[in-house]
Amino acid sequence: MAFSDKLNFDANGLIPAIIQDWRTGKVLMLGYMKREGVEETLRIHRPVFWSRSRQTRWVKGETSGHTQEVKEIFYDCYGNSLLIKVEQKGPVCHTNYTSCYYRKVLPDGSEEIVEERLDE
Repeated sequence: MAFSDKLNFDANGLIPAIIQDWRTGKVLMLGYMKREGVEETLRIHRPVFWSRSRQTRWVKGETSGHTQEVKEIFYDCYGNSLLIKVEQKGPVCHTNYTSCYYRKVLPDGSEEIVEERLDE
């Protein structure tokens, strides 16, 4: 049985993948993967996502050079999601922040920027 056979993909053939820094535990981003992307991730040791907006496969860093090297992969008790621990090179977010989760929502609904931006 292939590892991907243990996973529960949604009606669109996708599974959410939480990407976390393997050293610090900081959550970096959330992406979605198809079965083929999970299998390719295991082969190349880089997360292979499915872009829901562009309807195409993508590997973080293919164009930006800000790559992710897979260190560990976990999956939840139901097989509904992945937790992938990576070594990140460069900013994660396309906005050049160190995480896609750089905005904190305050009790009044306003927001605060809480992450470092890496201007190139």
